[in-house]
Amino acid sequence: MAEHEPLLNHEAAKEEQPELVASSKQNTRATRIASLDVFRGLSVFLMMLVDYAGSIFPIIAHSPWNGVHLADFVMPFFFFVAGVSLALVYKNVPNKVEATWKAVLRSLKLFFLGILLQGGYLHGITTLTFGVDIERTRWLGILQRIAIGYIVAALCELWLPCQWWRGEGASRNYFSHWCTAFSLCAIYLGLTYGLYVPDWQFEELQSTSFSLPSNDGYIYKVRCSVRGDLGPACNAAGMIDRYVIGINHLYKKPVYRNLKECNISKTGQFSESTPSWCHAPFDPEGILRTIKDGYTIGVSFHLHLWFLDFSLPSSVSL
Repeated sequence: MAEHEPLLNHEAAKEEQPELVASSKQNTRATRIASLDVFRGLSVFLMMLVDYAGSIFPIIAHSPWNGVHLADFVMPFFFFVAGVSLALVYKNVPNKVEATWKAVLRSLKLFFLGILLQGGYLHGITTLTFGVDIERTRWLGILQRIAIGYIVAALCELWLPCQWWRGEGASRNYFSHWCTAFSLCAIYLGLTYGLYVPDWQFEELQSTSFSLPSNDGYIYKVRCSVRGDLGPACNAAGMIDRYVIGINHLYKKPVYRNLKECNISKTGQFSESTPSWCHAPFDPEGILRTIKDGYTIGVSFHLHLWFLDFSLPSSVSL
């Protein structure tokens, strides 16, 4: 005949079950990397510092063209954070298809958030002509650039083959990943120095009192007819953006207008001796620069693989 448990012991077992479930949840809960969170916070702080203090202290603002200022480190820092995040998140991936969908969804959210925040399509905010102008939307920006670089690096890590080599420590052979990274770098250099940039022209529309462009404008001509030029007027990156995206969808106030050649007054007015290319839009987050962003994030990813030789939690939250 079966023996029955005392009621007291049965109730005590019930009370212990929630504690066991809670402890198991705590053990499986994703662990955050404090150093990465701190570096991400410092990058955001640096971004705010150069944005608000750059107009007061030009030495920390973006360099007009050649050279490096403090503000020019912000974008590489964010790319470094994205690469390190990939190295930690994709250490162990049980389901590649699910991970791919999550990466695509995250990139799409970041891309459309960038269009919403930096699209530049709003006009007439202080007048009755307020609205959205799709013909002047800036399709590429900072967040869009990070989103594209992130998804390229994520797909390479998830789907490109890699081999495991066993020695003193476990490491992986990322030959196909490095081939992809150097291919992107070669495409970038080939287009930068190999494309022929012909003479080009653009029309600057006059603005009315209601902040809307009128049909009257002035046509500026820029003489180039060069190959491999790295100046602001005749570089291959600007030509690709003008042909593919359209000049109306580029950044309207490029930082190279702060160059001495543009001769702009403190009130933002152009002089008669200002070169024609100073009036043209130019996007620092254009197509050609976006091509190499997957390479930049990939390099950050592989450099951080050395960190994975140490004992890390199998589940990391970023």
